[in-house]
Amino acid sequence: MPTNTRESGLETLIVNYLVNSNGYEQGQNSDYNKEYAIDETRLFRFLQATQPDKLEALGVFTSDINKSKFLNRLQGEIAKNGVIHVLRNGLKVYPVTLDLYYLLPSEQNVKAKELYEQNIFSVTRQLMYARDNAKLALDFAIFMNGLPIITCELKNRLTKQNVEDAVYQYKTDRDPRELLFQFGRCMVHFAVDDNEVKMCTKLDGKKSWFLPFNQGYRDGAGNPPNPDGIKTDYLWKQIITKNQLSNIIENYAQIVEEKDEDTKKLKRTQIFPRYHQLAGVQALLADASDKGAGHKYLIQHSAGSGKSNSIAWLAHQLVSLSKDGKSIFDSVIVVTDRINLDKQIKNTIKSFMQVANTVGHAEHSGDLRKLLQGGKKIIVSIVHKFPYILEDIGNSHRMNNFAIIIDEAHSSQSGSMSAKMNMSLSANYESSEEESAEDKINKIMEGRKMLTNASYFAFTATPKNKTLEMFGVPYEEEGKIKHKPFHYYSMRQAIEEGFIMDVLQKYTPIHSYYKIAKIVEDDPMFDKKKAQQKLRRYVESNETAIRMKAEIMVDHFHDQVIAKGKVGGQARAMVVTGSIERAMQYYYAITHYLQQRKSSFKAILAFSGEHEYGGMVLSESAVNGFASREIEKKLKKDPYRLLIVANKFQTGFDEPLLHTMYVDKVLADIQAVQTLSRLNRAHPLKNDTFVLDFANETDVIKEAFSKYYTTTILSDETDPDKLNDLESDIHAHHVFTDYHVATIVELYLNGAERDTLDPILDICAQTYKDELDESGQVDFKSKAKAFTRTYGFLASILPYSNPAWERLSIFLTLLLPKLPAPIEEDLSRGILEAIDLDSYRAEAQTMMSIAMESSSPYEIDPVPTSAGGGKTDPELDLLSNILATFHDLFGNIPWTDEDQVKKYIAGIPEMVAKDKNYQNAMKHSDKQNAKIESDKALNKAIINLMTDNMEIFKQFNDNQSFNKWLSDMVFTVTYNTEGEVYSGDVTI
Repeated sequence: MPTNTRESGLETLIVNYLVNSNGYEQGQNSDYNKEYAIDETRLFRFLQATQPDKLEALGVFTSDINKSKFLNRLQGEIAKNGVIHVLRNGLKVYPVTLDLYYLLPSEQNVKAKELYEQNIFSVTRQLMYARDNAKLALDFAIFMNGLPIITCELKNRLTKQNVEDAVYQYKTDRDPRELLFQFGRCMVHFAVDDNEVKMCTKLDGKKSWFLPFNQGYRDGAGNPPNPDGIKTDYLWKQIITKNQLSNIIENYAQIVEEKDEDTKKLKRTQIFPRYHQLAGVQALLADASDKGAGHKYLIQHSAGSGKSNSIAWLAHQLVSLSKDGKSIFDSVIVVTDRINLDKQIKNTIKSFMQVANTVGHAEHSGDLRKLLQGGKKIIVSIVHKFPYILEDIGNSHRMNNFAIIIDEAHSSQSGSMSAKMNMSLSANYESSEEESAEDKINKIMEGRKMLTNASYFAFTATPKNKTLEMFGVPYEEEGKIKHKPFHYYSMRQAIEEGFIMDVLQKYTPIHSYYKIAKIVEDDPMFDKKKAQQKLRRYVESNETAIRMKAEIMVDHFHDQVIAKGKVGGQARAMVVTGSIERAMQYYYAITHYLQQRKSSFKAILAFSGEHEYGGMVLSESAVNGFASREIEKKLKKDPYRLLIVANKFQTGFDEPLLHTMYVDKVLADIQAVQTLSRLNRAHPLKNDTFVLDFANETDVIKEAFSKYYTTTILSDETDPDKLNDLESDIHAHHVFTDYHVATIVELYLNGAERDTLDPILDICAQTYKDELDESGQVDFKSKAKAFTRTYGFLASILPYSNPAWERLSIFLTLLLPKLPAPIEEDLSRGILEAIDLDSYRAEAQTMMSIAMESSSPYEIDPVPTSAGGGKTDPELDLLSNILATFHDLFGNIPWTDEDQVKKYIAGIPEMVAKDKNYQNAMKHSDKQNAKIESDKALNKAIINLMTDNMEIFKQFNDNQSFNKWLSDMVFTVTYNTEGEVYSGDVTI
């Protein structure tokens, strides 16, 4: 008989594995009660085998009325709290409480093992679930002791159907009002083919939101080839095995309830772990269980990939982790920079019976001690508060083992903070009044070390070199010690799987064009570089420029976001500015234009502290008319649609309704990734995002995202001998002596008053001012800063301590604030008084998709140990030359008839596209050669235009910026690999 390549063949393969290799029973449709959506046969068999006396007390076998009462009670509890809650907590039905599931046992607990083995795992093929239509059948359903927990629809690519057809079937053929498919009745619904798996926790017709449940392949979506079977067999061989399914029921799956503070209505969300979350948390638990306390783990999971749940699942399971009958960790401390994470953790774990009521939030000195003494096993602290709560930990706690989970590790591990934390938790730290300076130095150095009685679990989407070296897994390659994450879920995979949005898909640079007039008769000289910077700031913050850019933002938001119904008409936007002053300018300009447009929307301003503007000292609440803590909640509701920010909300802000970002701030590296990633949160109605960028070049943005698009690896370790070099260079300036260092350190460690420290520091500072010229001062100060920065990092990871380095670090930390910055004459002073803004315009360039191409890991360099800085001689130039260069640099073109020029330029692409050589290159050559032919054709077109418009010809030949823009624009809109002739419009 030939192989069954139909859908039924895949169904047979899965069910046979579950029954023959995994201890499942195979159910029949005759066992299924459609009125209650249960496998009635196995439910009562389980209860009869495990709790016969309770079943007898209920009288379910002696009276149909009693049986109906019982089944109605069961159905009501599942409808109210969900099947997971009922399995975990049992069913209270007067006068008994029934267990409906027995937990996974520990190795030593024989009785628990016997009970667990009483659980009945079953699978029913072609389940005819519908009460009103006997023809409707589900491919298979999985039951736990008769209660349905998983449904599954299968498709087979060999018969030209795939996972998307299974998703479509769920959305169109599986009525969510049917009892089996109602919210909370099952944990999850799987759509499966031989290549991919998708999952959904709430069926809602066409609004059902299915997301991939795949392993990932080469840092991207999908599944790897499987030499031992079908690509998706991990689902039935790893995930729905008896042990793993029990683990998910007990430790992961749940319904989380959140109350809307305004309407008081409860929002219920069913959570089932994504594949990368389950794999990551289990890998961490397995390694910690095997190795015990005292190890470091870096988890690089993309922003928007569910780190909060991963942290919560990890935290509550670390508490119960044991080896040889003894807990591995006495307490779990979660350090975060997100104020609401403790609430998320509580919501996520409150239904786990093993750790109920064990979460505390530590904010003030003494909190940690009280929480530990009060039996709180999981303690959450905000990163900025953490140093203060460590002061009162009793010595008894230093004998305990800790698991320290760090959320957004790149921002949570400053040298001083980690040193204080380590000293407080270290088992070896004891205080004594009789300590010598040497003893105290040794304790400080030990405090800088990673604790041996703690394991560190560091989560971040964007690991810096310092984070990789501190927490990453070291390995040797190419004669270097490199560091990589312990577990990763890449940005690329998250985007391809639809967990997050690709924020670079619709990216539009906005170029500014302006003309600045010289308003003084003479032609003074200025520092060319500084003058250019001042001119740029002057132009971009000018009221005219802000007003025009604000109008572009508001018009775009109404015409391209709201009018097109983005995020189901609920889209929000963020305006990112470079300063509080600029944010305020934008707020008032946008508010004025919204009113001018008679818009129904309003803007919100977000900044920290108070700021003087327009002769008044303003705060967020004064401007917005409501408290700062209300901003996130207000933004979700009309009329508020635009959030204008200065540094706030650019990290950790999780709002799926945020669709568009207007950027008027220079961004680079991690800051660029974190800021733009505020848009990446997925939403069932969100299909794309927009970025309009007034300040950044696209190649800089692309480079920033490239570092974190796949796995980030540290290319080499920091060389500690660089500290020896810096120390030698610092001493060579003879600003201080060994006597000064030793005296200051001893006085400081013994708590001497300021009036005994300052005279010595002031002598050294005076030597710095009197004996060093400007270059020497720059060199000394920059290298002193480099030394303290590098030592603060290396001291935590180097195996050997160096008391001399520790002393020098303490001394320089105290001396540096005493050293004045080198006096440098500002040779650009006065330039703003000599000029005026003559004209300004901002124009959107062609919208593009910034494509990330590399699928291999990105290697970043180790922590820099060089001092940097240094004095450079200013380059002076005449004001007229500076303005001419400035205009050329930023592409200012004073067209005499702008409308006519736009008309001519709009016709150029069609002229180029008709060139035969270009068409031939598109058909038969690569993109590079096609671009060469496109440029040749463009040159011909420009020459042909010479008689009609000399301005375009002149700018094309004389203005390199215009030449490049026109060349790239024409090629972008005309290039077609099929060689088809372009016909269309170009918006200039």
